Amino acid sequence: MANPKAGTPRPQIHLLASESDMVAGLALQAEERQPVVAAMLLGEIERAELYDPESLPDDAVRLGSDVDFVDEKTSQLRKVRIVLPLHANIAEGRISILTPMGAALYGLRTDDSIDWPDLDGKSRRIRIVRVSQSAAGASQPSVN
Repeated sequence: MANPKAGTPRPQIHLLASESDMVAGLALQAEERQPVVAAMLLGEIERAELYDPESLPDDAVRLGSDVDFVDEKTSQLRKVRIVLPLHANIAEGRISILTPMGAALYGLRTDDSIDWPDLDGKSRRIRIVRVSQSAAGASQPSVN
């Protein structure tokens, strides 16, 4: 699990109830191949506040969301779309929900920050600058 700095509270996670079930299923399927990411994602889902589509805050990161965030260590602004693994293409800015960064962003809202391990296991503080919901995100096929 992500280890926040002592005294740094972790932000609330906001998820669609129906989507969280599907993403938890993907994480369970990925446990053998990606145990660390699967455990982090399942932990975030477990502590999330669940919503129906009408009540989920518009700026909550979900599948298909376009997210602008800052890596506080480098001050680099990045723009990504959170997608299912099948649709991931880092060159086009689409990152899988089953990556450390995808799992970190999932469920956060504008202005939220979280300490999260990167691909090398080093803790990074990331801050959400903007979240928008893409029309393409809503049309992503579900995974069986």
